[in-house]
Amino acid sequence: MDGRAYPVCPAEERTTPEHGRNKVIANLLMMASPEGGANPMGTLFMLAAFFAILYFLLIRPQRQQQKAHQELVARLRRGDEVVTIGGIVGKIIHEEGDRLTIKTANDTRLEIERSKVARVLEGSEAS
Repeated sequence: MDGRAYPVCPAEERTTPEHGRNKVIANLLMMASPEGGANPMGTLFMLAAFFAILYFLLIRPQRQQQKAHQELVARLRRGDEVVTIGGIVGKIIHEEGDRLTIKTANDTRLEIERSKVARVLEGSEAS
């Protein structure tokens, strides 16, 4: 024997990383609630913090980006040189409701939706 007064349990001989993680998780769970109940204020605070982080990292920037794009689309005028979401570059020659007609190279005309304009190129002249 190895000097122990009690028999060796096969579970004690495991040295896999999973076994170590399970032991740590079990210890953390036992320390989390010694009386058996969770602190409702702590849980509420953690939920509020999670939603605040989610809002400031995901939702708010997306809303700001959508607002900026809507303003860009509303300012489009005839003569503006634009780039579509698909990467087509052209000059607006006609507007009608939510449709734009753009002129690309070699007098090709394309009709696109107003919302599909990604950006207006700098230095474009409005007629």
